[in-house]
Amino acid sequence: MIKRIIIGVVFLLSIFIVGFSLYLGVILFGNYAIDNKQLVMHASTTIEDQNGEEITKLFVENREIISIDDIPEHVQNAFIAVEDHRFFSHQGVDFRAIGRALHRDIMAGAKVEGGSTITQQLAKNVFLTHDKTWLRKTKEVLIAVNLEERYTKNEILEMYLNQIYFGHGAHGIQAASKMYFNKDASELAIEEGALLASLPKAPNHYSPINDIERSKGRRDLVLSLMEQRGFITAEEAVRLQGRTVSIQPTRFTQNPAYHSYVDLVLEEAENKYHLSQEEILRGGYKIVVEMDSKLQQASYDTFQDDNQFPVSTGESPVEGSIVLINHETGGVVAVQGGREYVRRGFNRVHAKRQPGSLFKPLAVYAPALESGEYHPYSLLQDELIDYTGYVPRNFNHRYNGELSMYDAIKDSANAPAVWLLNKLGVDHAKEFVQTQGITMEEEGLALALGGLHEGVTPLQMATAYATFANGGYYREPGFISKIYDRNGEVIAEREVQEEQVISAQTAWYMTRMLESVIEDGTGIWGTYDGALAGKTGTTAFEGVAGANRDIWFAGFTPTLTGTVWMGYDRTDDMHYLTDGSNVPTKLFKHVLSKNESKPIAFEAPTGIVDLAEPIRLVDIHDLTANVSLGWRGANIHLQWTGSDDKRLQYVLYEETSEGYKEVAKIEGEHEYTITGANIFSSYSYKVVPYSPQINREGEPSNIVRTQFRLFSQGERAS
Repeated sequence: MIKRIIIGVVFLLSIFIVGFSLYLGVILFGNYAIDNKQLVMHASTTIEDQNGEEITKLFVENREIISIDDIPEHVQNAFIAVEDHRFFSHQGVDFRAIGRALHRDIMAGAKVEGGSTITQQLAKNVFLTHDKTWLRKTKEVLIAVNLEERYTKNEILEMYLNQIYFGHGAHGIQAASKMYFNKDASELAIEEGALLASLPKAPNHYSPINDIERSKGRRDLVLSLMEQRGFITAEEAVRLQGRTVSIQPTRFTQNPAYHSYVDLVLEEAENKYHLSQEEILRGGYKIVVEMDSKLQQASYDTFQDDNQFPVSTGESPVEGSIVLINHETGGVVAVQGGREYVRRGFNRVHAKRQPGSLFKPLAVYAPALESGEYHPYSLLQDELIDYTGYVPRNFNHRYNGELSMYDAIKDSANAPAVWLLNKLGVDHAKEFVQTQGITMEEEGLALALGGLHEGVTPLQMATAYATFANGGYYREPGFISKIYDRNGEVIAEREVQEEQVISAQTAWYMTRMLESVIEDGTGIWGTYDGALAGKTGTTAFEGVAGANRDIWFAGFTPTLTGTVWMGYDRTDDMHYLTDGSNVPTKLFKHVLSKNESKPIAFEAPTGIVDLAEPIRLVDIHDLTANVSLGWRGANIHLQWTGSDDKRLQYVLYEETSEGYKEVAKIEGEHEYTITGANIFSSYSYKVVPYSPQINREGEPSNIVRTQFRLFSQGERAS
């Protein structure tokens, strides 16, 4: 008797040990096989503008992670009904389903039915291959049991619904809901949830996009199963099965207008925020960017228009790039890196080119104003000068002897710019430009005309010109405003980095002078009905007479600053420009005209001295003199046609034995009377216009001679 008891105890203990060992083996294998990192699913990263409008998606798998709490219960029930109706009662494995599957496999002589639970399907999709073998099935069961040990039923169902594939590139129920019905999963109706539940078995076969009748049949089967499992009533099933399949498919497309911008966003995310492109493609981030979608599209459409570009001299078209910045924030609102830009291609926003006269305001005129030794109407030498072998020439080959800074900028004269840089010193100019993020090794005076060894990029030029618009503050440009992780937490946010590099007064003077370029200078081409200041730039191609290598325009409004560059990636005897900077100027204005905000005037900062309009000297050829008798002698009344500008002064000269001497200085008037003249003498007079702005006289008028005659009413002399 005791022996039997001992044997029984040993037998039970052996069974327990074997069972415990098997259980321990299952747990240990599951712990070994389950890597929680594999349960972190790839999720799409969305890029949105400041208004929350989606610009594009970036993904390895098009998936948006959604909480089980946001998935309607009737949608959950549809999947449970068709895939695993005992989901909430088993521990990861449904042995009745497995037995039924085994019986059918044996009868068929092959693996024909899975019998997998939702947990097993999750285990297979995440951790295993999709081959149908007994070993793989065993691993699937062991992993499923361990998943049930680690996670709740709701957590497993959430992972499953976010993981499965629904066809047409949609992974997970949220992406599928948007793709088929153009709505969030939280808004799905019962029959819509049933249709989605019908897809995972064979997504392409049952897709309503591919075959709507077949899809309806499969959907109706799911509704029948929901009725059989008690999730809906028979009446509801009949009513829902009577509905047609109504879908609003939205296929994911990438707008080529955004390609340049998106690549620069990815570049900034990696360089500044240390998020690799692979991480962004998989991480489910939301990246809010500074883009203005309308301006981005307008710039792209303009770049596709051949009429906006010079005619090509070679087989390939003339290339170009454009940058537009909100200079108040430094946020880049629009870019195009080329006319036929391809993702991750050569982005000409970063291409270094020779800026030509675009560089004069940065390297010469702003530093001169900052020195305090020059003002906008300072006179600069405009002569052909040899600087030890370097002889800068004006593009029109005309020289005025001297020219005000205002006019030198307006007309883009070369000789005065180089003369002024020679006075300032090249090192001083280089230090000044470096405060705006542009470094160079140049030592020569060609720096004044943009003659750089490496050149500058369109993005650098737009940022530098934004300093004039910002009251002298340099702001670092950026594309990304905020980055959210997949849980909606802000992990990065752009801070505006700024530094005052020129005075507000200098910035305002430069703004006013650059306005004159648009109103009456080299930037008159094209049409824009808002306030605009800017500068043109051209670099010559020495290989062909009259040809150009680079043509530019940089300018700003009260809200936006931008740059346009045009040229060939490689200039040679077959590829060169025959047009000038008028072409990019017109294109820039065309794009700006698409902007909804067009301020009509710049506003001077508080405490800033405004720049008066230039006082223009006039030619006088009609000076007349009328002589009459007065109480004290002869009265000589002089008249002439002058300027409408009341600020212009006129110096009246009278001839003497020692030459002409000043008689009077008249401001704003075109006549003057000399009283008490000797009636027996003759006199000669001339009038010379004088500008107090530049402290210079103009050309003298004609000379009039007077002599009193008795009973004469006067005389006009020449």
